[in-house]
Amino acid sequence: MEYESELDAQSHRIGFIAALHPKRFIADLASALNLLWTTRNLAGAMASRELRMRYAGQFAGAFWIVGHPVFQMAVYIFIFGVVFQQRIGGTLELPRDYTTYILSGLVPWLTLSAMLPGLCASVVGSANLVKQFTFQAEILVVKDVLIAMVFWAVGISVITIYILASYHTLPPTFVLLPVVLALSILFFIGLGWTLSAIGVFVRDMKDIAVVLVSAGVYVLPIVYLPSWAPALFRPVIQLNPLSAFIWVYQDTLYFGRFEHPYAWIVFALMSLACFGLGYRLFQTLKPSFGKVL
Repeated sequence: MEYESELDAQSHRIGFIAALHPKRFIADLASALNLLWTTRNLAGAMASRELRMRYAGQFAGAFWIVGHPVFQMAVYIFIFGVVFQQRIGGTLELPRDYTTYILSGLVPWLTLSAMLPGLCASVVGSANLVKQFTFQAEILVVKDVLIAMVFWAVGISVITIYILASYHTLPPTFVLLPVVLALSILFFIGLGWTLSAIGVFVRDMKDIAVVLVSAGVYVLPIVYLPSWAPALFRPVIQLNPLSAFIWVYQDTLYFGRFEHPYAWIVFALMSLACFGLGYRLFQTLKPSFGKVL
């Protein structure tokens, strides 16, 4: 679909700026949530079909759905827990061991890492569908997020089993996991709408995402405590909004308490902002997808 006139193009640009107004932002949130609800069956069917096609004909088949995330987590645990022999835990400040600490940060980050490159190419990779006037291109991002959430489910299962085997009980904050999951999905989808829309015009977004993913695990407090970082680098960790994303999971899965209460506020606001503004940006740029593709 193309802009029919410069007036239409200008109205879409103004529309994105207007999205910053609270009333318009709330309306965008409502529209985006309604889209998720009305297309949930189609998005689920598309995700299920792609997963089956992805592993069809392979010797191990669906085993890799579980095997990939488990192997990645095992590599990090081996390198940092066995090779570097890091030891924490057993204190009030750090109640659980280093393996639990690593897993609590790796689960959300590896989930995000698994989906980022694909999200950048969600629209570009399905140009034929996007050019159909009756197809809602927003579903492509939702489908890719649902596929990546399989990684999340496997990771949460692994850490749950490990904690039960090691401590015979789960932290009380595990009851907050549905809230964390809901905020994560909003964040992932909003980020996906943003990256996929920009990716139509900036084709190397996928390569940029791969570079950021590779560096992210080392610049976020995932495999180390913030206190281990040089003092000069600590403000970078504290001010990084993605640190809040990691800390929310660590509070839920590792600390068992609100160790970083401000991180919950930051992550909630970041998720809602990303979801609402990502939806508006996608709607703003969507009319010119057909021309570029």
